[in-house]
Amino acid sequence: MTASLCHALRVASRVALVVILPAAAVAQAKPDPNLVHLRGELERFSLLARGKVGVGIVHLESGRELFVNGAERFPMASTFKVPIAVTLFDLVDRGRLRLDSMISLAPSDLHPGSGTISNLLNDPGVSLSLLNLTELMLLISDNSATDLVLKAVGGGKVVNARLAAVEVQGVSVDRPTIDLIADALGIKALPPEPERTLPGFVALLRGTTDSSRRAARDAFYRDPRDTATPEGMTRLLTKLWRQQLLSPASSSRLLDIMFRCETGPLRIKGLLPPGIRVAHKTGTLDFGVTNDVGIIELPDGAGHVALSVFVKESGTNLEAQERTIAQIARAVYDYFTFAR
Repeated sequence: MTASLCHALRVASRVALVVILPAAAVAQAKPDPNLVHLRGELERFSLLARGKVGVGIVHLESGRELFVNGAERFPMASTFKVPIAVTLFDLVDRGRLRLDSMISLAPSDLHPGSGTISNLLNDPGVSLSLLNLTELMLLISDNSATDLVLKAVGGGKVVNARLAAVEVQGVSVDRPTIDLIADALGIKALPPEPERTLPGFVALLRGTTDSSRRAARDAFYRDPRDTATPEGMTRLLTKLWRQQLLSPASSSRLLDIMFRCETGPLRIKGLLPPGIRVAHKTGTLDFGVTNDVGIIELPDGAGHVALSVFVKESGTNLEAQERTIAQIARAVYDYFTFAR
């Protein structure tokens, strides 16, 4: 097996109640000349990634905001699980889905990436509730769980229709994770859904070449599907926090799961002081895509910050990409904690 093929296989394996102010209580954004200095800091830290970095920031109580490459599209990777979860909880609020509904897993439901389900629950007869699947999707970024939740809500078209209905622009959910990973790795055609298996996926991946995977990666960066702008994702997080997307109960439940996220400890959380809570979701593709989006709970009544950081086309390793996100998050934390 070539080193490049080993690298590609690694891609396939990785791809609390809160008090929320009502929207009317949120102050209008006011010009803040000091944000110019913060922008300079973020741009300086972005150089560490040796690629393209996008940042979206909204201070949720004051309305102050800042965007760096805010209108540029970035591959969401697993951060696209946030709009999927928002759509699920909206359907629950509308009485069209129940979180206690049981979903039976078939062998074709076991997909590559973050494979707790694929690794541990691959025997016939396993069923999980929609709530179980949602927590696996958000807490550990399980891709099999994600594709089952996406199927339950009706697919990407339903998610995008919901985003349009709540006036969130610049965020698009278009493919299940298995299709996204296949496209990114240069697998030309997956078998029909009932015929898909993990060994079959690995066999298809072995049939790709170094050049076909490089071409697939280049095409993936040009593909608008499953991408978000930093501004669009940050607007979505802002609306979630302000209860403009879901009922108060569903808003709190979704944020509670995101506060318990287990992935990405070296990203937004990486340089924050101990005990600072972050409701977030990470995303990774092992060829220069590293993301983290979420809400930082600031200390001493300083409020909360919605923060989205996307890295793409990075020419350095994962450690440096994560360090970029951590440095940006710390600069944002310090600014909004001390410049009130």
